[in-house]
Amino acid sequence: MAKVGIKDIARIANVSLATVSRTLRTPDLVQETTRQRVLDAVAASGYKPNRMGMNLRTQRTGNIMAIIPDITNPFNAGLIRAIEEAASNLGYAVLLGDTQSSPEREKQYVDLVEAGQADGMLYFSGRNPFDFDPEKPIAEQIPTMVNSNEELDFDGIDKVMLDNVQAGRDAVQHLLDLGHTRIAAITGPLNTQSAQSRMQGYQQALLDAGIELDDKLVIEGDYQIDSGVEGTERLLRLKTRPTAIFCFNDDMAIGAINVLKSNDYRVPEDMSVLGFDDILYSTYVRPALTTVAQPVEEIGRICAEKLIARLQGDESPPEKTFVAHKLIVRESTGPAPK
Repeated sequence: MAKVGIKDIARIANVSLATVSRTLRTPDLVQETTRQRVLDAVAASGYKPNRMGMNLRTQRTGNIMAIIPDITNPFNAGLIRAIEEAASNLGYAVLLGDTQSSPEREKQYVDLVEAGQADGMLYFSGRNPFDFDPEKPIAEQIPTMVNSNEELDFDGIDKVMLDNVQAGRDAVQHLLDLGHTRIAAITGPLNTQSAQSRMQGYQQALLDAGIELDDKLVIEGDYQIDSGVEGTERLLRLKTRPTAIFCFNDDMAIGAINVLKSNDYRVPEDMSVLGFDDILYSTYVRPALTTVAQPVEEIGRICAEKLIARLQGDESPPEKTFVAHKLIVRESTGPAPK
């Protein structure tokens, strides 16, 4: 006879994996009718919960899962470190899911959480990995979670976000204040919320200054150094080149600076470059990079603390918490060339 698993219980009870997992670990957090359906399915099937890695008294693992798109990205590396420190201080261990920006990997790691390998998760993607009924309470259908960086398009969960629109406006305004009027943008993937919002801020700042938008000055990148290199090479081939480049992250900005220097452009005398994130390397590249700083340690700490508070019984309404950005002016931006 085939072994009965948590997916079988979910099918029999007509609920999600997350609801089965929540019922078995924290039944008090599940509505009585739903809880009874799950327990009836468990009794009828003879299901035996796998206690490996689970505290037998509390039926909790003491683990949280951080699902990250790319652990090689310096910003994400700092985020992981902040999450680890905050979680450790509260008695939790962190499991790391490096999705490499793959939707399939995102779903696989979410499945592990729903199957009870972790008590909750921090999700740093804007893609929805769940199959849920929007007419029913979302919290009952998905694991306990906090969403950050790229915003999911549904409510009912805690979110920790940067105001990317305002951050984009502030970045471009800095260049406008220096006299630049022909400002290029090397964006992140334009199917992501962060890149769309920074793009909105870029456009608003130019329009508010009375500058007509020029599609030739916008190059879609992917937040990798190579796309900063390729985007800058394309901009240098334009008949009328920009005098400043706003890169939507520091990795691409570092790539841009290297291309400009290789082509005998002085930064910032001939062309200014502005980044986003304020990664560690931004202070060591020459010239040192002007950038929009995200408070990475604060983001990681708030995410971990909010998730663990939920796991420990916090039933306050879900909320969106905004963290503050800051423009860090260094050497890579200067007055527009005459």
